[in-house]
Amino acid sequence: MVAGSETFRGALSDVRAFCAVVDHGTVTQAAEVLGETKGSISRRISRLERELGVTLLARTPRAVSPTVEGLAFHAKAQESLALLDGALETARDARTLPRGHLRVTTSIDFGIEVMPDLVASFRTRYPQISIDLLITDTRLDLAANRIDLALRLGSGEGQDGSYRAPVLTSLMIGLYAAPAYLAAREAPATLDDLARHDLILSRERLGAAPVRLQDGNGREGLVTARPAIRATDYATVLRLTRAGGGIGHIPSLVAARALKEGALVPVLPDWASRGGVLRAVSLAGRELPARVRLFRDHVRLGLAAMREEAGPAP
Repeated sequence: MVAGSETFRGALSDVRAFCAVVDHGTVTQAAEVLGETKGSISRRISRLERELGVTLLARTPRAVSPTVEGLAFHAKAQESLALLDGALETARDARTLPRGHLRVTTSIDFGIEVMPDLVASFRTRYPQISIDLLITDTRLDLAANRIDLALRLGSGEGQDGSYRAPVLTSLMIGLYAAPAYLAAREAPATLDDLARHDLILSRERLGAAPVRLQDGNGREGLVTARPAIRATDYATVLRLTRAGGGIGHIPSLVAARALKEGALVPVLPDWASRGGVLRAVSLAGRELPARVRLFRDHVRLGLAAMREEAGPAP
């Protein structure tokens, strides 16, 4: 028998052949069930016996029957094959059935302002799929953190073939303000008028912060102004803008809900900055599980609807 410290190195197909012979009583029946020849089944069993170092079948010219060792091995092998078949079925189902657990990571901006509606609507449609949403600006390693999908801005991942990173949408960053702010201050009519307003900008811009804008006719403008308020992320810029702190420079997708609610209005809507593309990053492989594909496609369609609600890009 195989020693307790040893690992079985034989072929599973040989184990299945042996079990089929025991289950059906003859090599002939086993060969018919497995779609092989009698000679092939006999060779499989002989190879398995050599691997194990024991005789599993007692052979006579008229019949074969399992030995004591063969019966013991058959009982354990059948149990193991049933577990393996169940695991294989689960793996196959993951490719086609919308169920299981999904781990997604994205930035603070998108995680706070964009993802809640998308995650909630996805769960309504696919209640069998549970979700972990990891919100952080740190680029987590997908494999080490068991992450199925990362929604990342302008990701360079995928260049070496270890990731797939299709584009979900392009981003535009517009100018927005709260109605109360514009009621107290005359709304700017040109880019030059922005110099007389309080600007709220993201990231750690020091001193005068140049903002490059484009309009629908391809013209470019550069606004250089010292921001009244700086924040490290667009989610905070959005909240400060909603509170009436000034004119915020915010991605249209992040501002979409506030626009729909009337909490913000566009300022100089013909002008906006290009913010790159948002990608759905996942580990490369033969095929994504159904839960990942469905969530990625749901996000793509949801973002398209949000962009439409936010209005046409310049």
